[in-house]
Amino acid sequence: MTEDGTAASHHPGAGDKARRRVEWLAQAGILTEALPFMRRYNDKTLVIKYCGHAMGDARLASLFARDIVLLKQVGVDPIVVHGGGPQIGQMLNRMQKESVFVDGLRVTDQETVDIVEMVLAGSINKQIVAQLNQAGGRAVGLCGKDGNLIVARKVQHKVHDPESNIEKLLDLGFVGEPDRINPEILQVIQKSDIIPVIAPIGVSENGGTYNSNDDTVAGAIAAAMGATRLLLLTDVSGVLDKQGKLMEVLTVGQAKALMKDGTISGGMIPKLETCVQAVESGCEAAVVLDGRVPHAMLLEFFTARGAGTLVSRGA
Repeated sequence: MTEDGTAASHHPGAGDKARRRVEWLAQAGILTEALPFMRRYNDKTLVIKYCGHAMGDARLASLFARDIVLLKQVGVDPIVVHGGGPQIGQMLNRMQKESVFVDGLRVTDQETVDIVEMVLAGSINKQIVAQLNQAGGRAVGLCGKDGNLIVARKVQHKVHDPESNIEKLLDLGFVGEPDRINPEILQVIQKSDIIPVIAPIGVSENGGTYNSNDDTVAGAIAAAMGATRLLLLTDVSGVLDKQGKLMEVLTVGQAKALMKDGTISGGMIPKLETCVQAVESGCEAAVVLDGRVPHAMLLEFFTARGAGTLVSRGA
């Protein structure tokens, strides 16, 4: 009723229509903004390292799968390389095996590497494949043993002893690093419009099994496939300075300096090393991306805004 007692005139749905129109215009603006980026990455290979909170959270995992399928449908060739550290840790705890890490690398005996292979190539890999297929894509799971995709060598890890000021070699057990990537199987899969999902299990020249760092494997595959860009999804906002502030853009030289002066430490070291090596091997850029941000990949690829730290050659 109005103040004079007459019936108020209402137009049901008018406000909703106006609101929907604003939303549609906003969506059209997003598509318009994305179009140049879609053209830029059309028929380009992008390698995405997937792990951490983004993989353990059901909602983020579903969004990740849909985003990967969308990338494929708009003409991009995504390759997913996944980790699974928390899941490996849980399984080792269930089997009462203690986990030991040095500079972000897991010390691995024979029993441990068998468990790692079971969790990565068996359980997690197939879960991701199923999620991508459920989201409307066509995915296939691989590990480094398939087609000799990742031929690995034993990691020779050096540790600096501050007391003696001497570098010592530490035996990490069955921990390997890519010695050679044989990309033929990935090239065949890409021609079939299938999304490859890779577990970072390497195979030695004599057929042995090596647990390999997922960041390092992703970087090696990006280099071998001539990828335009490498994305490393993490559980942090990106590379942080000593005050904890996000550094949004780094050159290769700046990244090397940050590792040398101790600003970067722990698990971020192999990530930044991988970014540097990928860019030096020909990638346009590598990004340490916050996987906790919904649609972080789409923001990175299809907008002028990012969600992490971009490493490039610089000017």
